[in-house]
Amino acid sequence: MDKYLASSEFIDWHNPLVAAKAEQLRALNSHEEVVKSCFEYVRDEIEHSGDYQKNPVTCRASEVLEHKTGYCYAKSHLLAALLRANGIPTGLCYQRLTIENNQAPFCLHGLNAVYLHDFGWYRVDARGNKVGVVEAQFTPPVETLAFPINIEGEADLPEIWVEPLPEVIRVLTSCVNIQEVANNLPDIELII
Repeated sequence: MDKYLASSEFIDWHNPLVAAKAEQLRALNSHEEVVKSCFEYVRDEIEHSGDYQKNPVTCRASEVLEHKTGYCYAKSHLLAALLRANGIPTGLCYQRLTIENNQAPFCLHGLNAVYLHDFGWYRVDARGNKVGVVEAQFTPPVETLAFPINIEGEADLPEIWVEPLPEVIRVLTSCVNIQEVANNLPDIELII
C-alpha cells in the first residue's frame, strides 16, 4: 500500500500548500470522515475547468489547489494528494465515456479509488456536481459516481493507478488553455 501513499511530481502532497490544506481537512475524528471531507472539498470548492470555462490548465495537485480549478483528471490528482497526505491510500481510476450525445468519439474521465478500512477499495468521483445532470456522492459501500456506463465503447477501467496515465499528463501539460484541452481530450483503445 505504500505506493498509494507516495508524493510525486503530479500528486505533490509534500507541497506546503497541499500539506496545509490536508491538515486542515483532517481535523475530524474518523478515517471515513477525513475521506468525505477531502472528497467534498475537491468536488465542491474546486471548479471544473470545462463547466466554469476557467483557465489556466492545471495538472499538479498544488496547481489545482492554488488556482481552484481543474479538469476531472487534475481534480483527481488533488484528491489523491490530500488523502495521501492524511495517510489514506489513494489511487487514480478512469472511465471511458462518450463526449456527448451518447455516441463516438470517446474520452477518458478521471476519478479516484480510496482504501477504506471497512470496505476495501472504493471509488469516488470529485468531478463536481451539476444540478439535474451529475450527482456524485460519498456513500460507502455503494459507489455514487458522476457518470454511468451507458453504451458500447464506454467502460469502467478496472485498474487502480499509482500515477496519472501518460495520455492524461500529455494533454494537461501541453495544452495552453481549456479549449485546447476540450479539443484534445485523452482516450485509449479498449482491448476486448
